[in-house]
Amino acid sequence: MSTSTAHQPSTLDRLANLGRTLISPRGAVFLLLIVLLVMIAILNPSFAEPGQFIRFIQRVAPIAIVAIGQYFVIVGGEFDLSMGSVVTAQVVIAGNLIGQDDAMIVPVTIFMFVFGALVGLVNGLIVSFLRVPSFIVTLGMMLALLGGVLYWTGGAATGNPADAFREIGRGGIRDLPVIDILPWSVVVLAVVLALAVWFARRPFGRTIIALGDNATTVRYAGARNWWVKTSTFIISSLSATVAGILLVGYAGVHPSVGRGYEFTAITAVVLGGVVLGGGRGWVVAAAAGAFALEALFTLLNFAGVPSTYRDAVQGLIIILAVAYAATTVRARRRGRALETPAAASPTGTIPPEAAPVDQTSPAPPVAKEPDPNPVSARPAPIPSTQRADNETKGGS
Repeated sequence: MSTSTAHQPSTLDRLANLGRTLISPRGAVFLLLIVLLVMIAILNPSFAEPGQFIRFIQRVAPIAIVAIGQYFVIVGGEFDLSMGSVVTAQVVIAGNLIGQDDAMIVPVTIFMFVFGALVGLVNGLIVSFLRVPSFIVTLGMMLALLGGVLYWTGGAATGNPADAFREIGRGGIRDLPVIDILPWSVVVLAVVLALAVWFARRPFGRTIIALGDNATTVRYAGARNWWVKTSTFIISSLSATVAGILLVGYAGVHPSVGRGYEFTAITAVVLGGVVLGGGRGWVVAAAAGAFALEALFTLLNFAGVPSTYRDAVQGLIIILAVAYAATTVRARRRGRALETPAAASPTGTIPPEAAPVDQTSPAPPVAKEPDPNPVSARPAPIPSTQRADNETKGGS
């Protein structure tokens, strides 16, 4: 029997690895999503129809896009509480500046992306150079944007953009077999998710994850920490801008559109197994967390649970998800620590340096040779705090 055949994993090994992945913080969200979708289909069989399921994806698309942007901020070690207000501001900007003039669609859309990037840039620069916690900075930005929107609109629905612009959020490719229509929101979500996965695998995306794990190591590696951190806030605000464009067509123009999206995005990201504090997570799991969260709310709605319990459910999910992730990480670290002595030897035995020392017969002293060049001694290497469970890092 050849060596490659001997080391080929069996079917049981593959199933065991799949089971461990599904119960890990990174994979549990997919198992949860499947269970929730099956339960919804049992309560409402029409939900399993392809057309209804596509509509469900269309409804979740803005939330999932916001969660993707929030993922990069959280995995980099920060928070962004201004995303919901950015969504609201973009909705109001589109509704009042575009109007019924189709010629204003392109320039106003460009302005919206510039405005979103500027908000993220301000958040990142204040966090990076003034050393203000991101929780405080983005909370202030959230209140500032919300106050500006309320001052502009008076708290009422104002503006009605052209139908061509609203078609982005409520239209799609029609007359398709089986599903009848493929909404543009679903197409945009697929493109954003593909770009996020590609970006997370690039060196700069991996640097963002490393920044959340150990900022000191990233700095000594030559990266500009301030720019890496600021870029996460820019990505977050740009994703909120895309969600705002979709919501204009789907939810209309009102100052309440986008309210609370920042907490929904954080809940989705945490539900997807991303560790608060940074350094671990998978962007696909963060997007799946948005779908699982919306599926849970849909299930509660079909079960007759009042919608007023929604905020309480989100808070409970955050607490349970964080506790589950922390417990799993600690258990994995303890398991690795116990396996380290045996794994250090190729024969599976404890290596001599790890074996207990007989204290009754001390070893004879060894004479130390004088250092021929004590001045040129190298400085101690910079300590690294690389964590043990590396298989969940990087999202690849």
